[in-house]
Amino acid sequence: MTTRLADIAAQAGVSEATVSRVLNGKPGVAATTRQSVLAALDVLGYERPVRLRQRSEGLVGLITPELENPIFPALAQVIGQALTRQGYTPVLATQTPGGSTEDELTEMLVDRGVAGIIYVSGLHADTTADMQRYERLRAQGVPFVLVDGFSPKVQAPFISPDDRAAMTLAVTHLVSLGHTRIGLALGPKRFVPVQRKIEGFVRTMQDQLGLSPDVIENELVQHSLYTLEGGQAAATALIDRSCTAVVCASDMMALGAIRAARQRGLEVPTDVSVVGFDDSPLIAFTDPPLTTVRKPVPAMGQAAVRTLLEEIGGTPAPHSEFVFMPELVVRGSTASAPGERVRP
Repeated sequence: MTTRLADIAAQAGVSEATVSRVLNGKPGVAATTRQSVLAALDVLGYERPVRLRQRSEGLVGLITPELENPIFPALAQVIGQALTRQGYTPVLATQTPGGSTEDELTEMLVDRGVAGIIYVSGLHADTTADMQRYERLRAQGVPFVLVDGFSPKVQAPFISPDDRAAMTLAVTHLVSLGHTRIGLALGPKRFVPVQRKIEGFVRTMQDQLGLSPDVIENELVQHSLYTLEGGQAAATALIDRSCTAVVCASDMMALGAIRAARQRGLEVPTDVSVVGFDDSPLIAFTDPPLTTVRKPVPAMGQAAVRTLLEEIGGTPAPHSEFVFMPELVVRGSTASAPGERVRP
């Protein structure tokens, strides 16, 4: 017990006597000091005494499309931690192929009396989906926030990365390395983030290389699935069209693009440069380490929670879209275009 007191006191930067007073619920300790001691308990992995545990403010649902892509667990972790800090209990509900649909998961969460729901990359991002489901949810009085995707038909707060700016960052980087034949590998066209990435890609390629939109869309944009295999298939098609660089709409697709290059007997980045999107956990440790456009996951996750809690608290945020700037992270999967290296 003495050792534990000493550990907590050192972590919190207070005396052992102060720690003892907090743990025993005694008066005479400033609120900020009390909070520092409780935070130290959490950091060191000690359980809070029962009387000091925060009463749950309720459940909040978080619906994600899958967990195989590491960007979704990363976002879920940020959102879960932010909710816990505010006294809410996160309930993670994941769609799986052949399993529960978004509507079924929503119904399950509503039946359990959740205080609100955060949707990540849900049907709100699909331009062919019926958006009435969200209006029905609003009519039930359940607050919700939508992450990754936008629909003017849904009256709710949206949280998104700037997909157009992401493509400008990636293309500008590759053009600066001398690439003129740059391909874009991404998911099905019906999704809003996909459409926005295409817009950003076409505009930047037009501005920087003078290519016509028709040539860009017909020759340099390849749709596939948001998987390693999807990236491999898309990149294979783009490499066969003489692309010396491939921008991918996810890090998983980028890993597939690297595999596609190697299957063609090409080296990354010597023969083909590859850029990902997300900056998923562990992506810096791939071979080669992946150049990628970092999605601002911490800022987006915290904004989603803050916005939802405002909705729950009766002071809803404006029904608009909050857009967060991505950041280019240059690593080892991009280099000068092959033709550039032989010039004097």
